[in-house]
Amino acid sequence: MKPLKIRIAGGSLAGLFTAILLQQDGHDVKVYERSSSGLAGRGAGLVPQQDLFDVLREIGCEDVAQIGVVAKERIYLDAGGHIAQRQQTPQMQVSWDYLFESVSSRLLSDTYRLGHHVNDVREDPQGVTLSFADGMEERADLVIGADGLGSAIRSAVNQHSENAYAGYVAWRGLIPETRLPADAALLLDRFAFYITSGIHVLGYLVPGSRGETRQGQRRYNWVWYRPTPAEDLARTFTGRDGRHFEHSLPRGELSGSRRAQLREEAFSLLPPQMALAVDVEETPSIQGIFDYEAEHMVSQRIALVGDAAFVVRPHTAMGVSKAAGDA
Repeated sequence: MKPLKIRIAGGSLAGLFTAILLQQDGHDVKVYERSSSGLAGRGAGLVPQQDLFDVLREIGCEDVAQIGVVAKERIYLDAGGHIAQRQQTPQMQVSWDYLFESVSSRLLSDTYRLGHHVNDVREDPQGVTLSFADGMEERADLVIGADGLGSAIRSAVNQHSENAYAGYVAWRGLIPETRLPADAALLLDRFAFYITSGIHVLGYLVPGSRGETRQGQRRYNWVWYRPTPAEDLARTFTGRDGRHFEHSLPRGELSGSRRAQLREEAFSLLPPQMALAVDVEETPSIQGIFDYEAEHMVSQRIALVGDAAFVVRPHTAMGVSKAAGDA
């Protein structure tokens, strides 16, 4: 088969997996990521599933999936911080940023282009024209939309391309385990939950940013799901300097007053150990929870993968593995 000129919009893991597999088949591949600063360090922890193991083996990164932190059991806390239930179900958590860095290293040189925002594609019988935010255009044989929740490629394949807000958001923190106070030690080496009306919190250890798994070098990842009315989303996703973000609020963008309010609410609403974990996170982020199901994943010359095609809610721990399976 003649090598094809394939361009991928979106440089997160769905785009990386797809690019590497296509390069292994001999195609001319470029990955265009809209961020000018890159995605390293933006992820947290994840629970690997079989699809992820399979694609890592295909691209020669199978060792990465073995570098994780094992939670020896699952515990469910009551409001006072006592263990109300425990399950002897050990599982391993891996580091998103170490996975991203390791997978990125498998790309051929000059494949990954930062600061290239694909904002439109036009398909015709001979190929696809990509349009960039800076006014440039490029022709390709095929285009892969791996540009996530805010995909610009969806509308070229589907009449309906809008996300549906699910009614709640996830507040997130990722802290060095050494910052957890001694009174929160119950959380270490366990997958901990607190679930009650209107509140769902979980936390677990993940490796360090370079894959470190030794005690004292790991990080604690917590997630607090909170109902948020749709009319409050604009304020929720507004940063400390007034900048508005469409689907989330990145680390470092939360104002000091909102950070203080989060701390106060944590000590009022959560078990004390989890409140302490929230308290020591200086730069929490907020992830909006949205749904999207594509009617079509492919046209003649365009395909969708990852969240651009179907959005998986984070409760399922399937987002990265689904991206791997799509690739």
